Amino acid sequence: MTRSYARLFVVLACAGVIYAMPITTHAATAEQRAALQAELNKVEKDISNNQSILGDLQSQHKTLESAIAILDNKIKTAQLQIKQTDLALKQIQQDISDKQSAIVQVDGKVAMGQESLAQILRNTREIDDTPITATMLSSGSISDIFTEIDNFEAIQRALDRSFTEMAYLRSDLSARKTALEGKEDEAQKVRQAQVLARQAVLADQNEKKNILAQTKGQEKAYQQIIADKQKQAAAIRTALFGLRDTSAIPFGTALEYAKQASVGTGVRPAVILAILTQESNLGQNVGSCIVKDLDNGSGVGKNTNTYFRNVMKSPRDTVPFKVVTEALGREWFTTPVSCPQGSGYGGAMGPSQFIPSTWVAYKDRLTRLTGENFPDPWNARTAIFATATYMGDLGADGKTRATERKAALKYFAGGNWNKPANAIYGSSVMDLADRIQGEIDILGG
Repeated sequence: MTRSYARLFVVLACAGVIYAMPITTHAATAEQRAALQAELNKVEKDISNNQSILGDLQSQHKTLESAIAILDNKIKTAQLQIKQTDLALKQIQQDISDKQSAIVQVDGKVAMGQESLAQILRNTREIDDTPITATMLSSGSISDIFTEIDNFEAIQRALDRSFTEMAYLRSDLSARKTALEGKEDEAQKVRQAQVLARQAVLADQNEKKNILAQTKGQEKAYQQIIADKQKQAAAIRTALFGLRDTSAIPFGTALEYAKQASVGTGVRPAVILAILTQESNLGQNVGSCIVKDLDNGSGVGKNTNTYFRNVMKSPRDTVPFKVVTEALGREWFTTPVSCPQGSGYGGAMGPSQFIPSTWVAYKDRLTRLTGENFPDPWNARTAIFATATYMGDLGADGKTRATERKAALKYFAGGNWNKPANAIYGSSVMDLADRIQGEIDILGG
């Protein structure tokens, strides 16, 4: 056998070893995972019990004692939800670590496989370029020539197998990277849910403090506070309704837009405004970013100039983002969008926090509902219609507490809507909807 063939068989043998290498991960032990899951299950059971007690308390006649008990229950529940998100993040980080380790190994196998294939191809080319006369002269006999031809055909078959295996490896690597992105997005949502849980604790603690300060523990004083609220219609109507990444508008105006959107979508005005309030609350914590490079989606913080790698996913969202901004006469490199959290992507636009690709997908429907030629995600009225339309698609037009809460969770977390760590978002939206509905009732809506 010639040295060229010998080298080829060595390379093929190495390639076989490469593809046979198993993928190992440095995962947490089964005992560690089981202990973490057991702790998470207990916290979730405690949250469920607290929510059941809360329902009983809220059905009682509104007294000072029941109001304080409700707030205490909400504070305790939110504190448990903070613990729940901590545990969920630990689980997700373990999964991310495992997937990153597997990706590194598959990436290494791909690199080794590419080098093996390159060597095979180089040697195959060398053999192909060798004249048949030179092969005959270098061989000892005719039988040796045919033996080498058989060997060369075996090498060609092995080369075909190598290409197939390389394609599988690349597909496997792509799937693992996609799974990793999904886990990182999930972690981002859990972190946002934790922000909401902390906000809930602070808000309820402040409300409890204010009630006790105003009433000094006297039932009569508390009932007077309730009566006074009925006289607040004018103040409610003119109070500013905050919107993320755009100017606030009077609550009465926001309510009128929400009523119009409700007619076309079947979603309660209070739920529409609750989602927008929730997104504004999150916006105050995560800030806004500016896209600086449409090719890779990187950018900076609007106020801090901090560099962010994943402000927007390219090209899925950067291409439609350029279309949207140009159609509205905006400059894409100065228009604020949401910042990324963790390793996920940002890029959501305006009060309703639609990513550009989703906004473009809803464009025609929003045009019909709003009468605008090109719906503007930063326009208050359009954003309210957009939120209502999306919530209707997610089932909020069912108008039951369960369907509205489920739709709110899907609005926030998509396919991860039923993850326990995200539950605080749905609960927070429904609490906001209750408060807003109370204000609507005072206004006679």
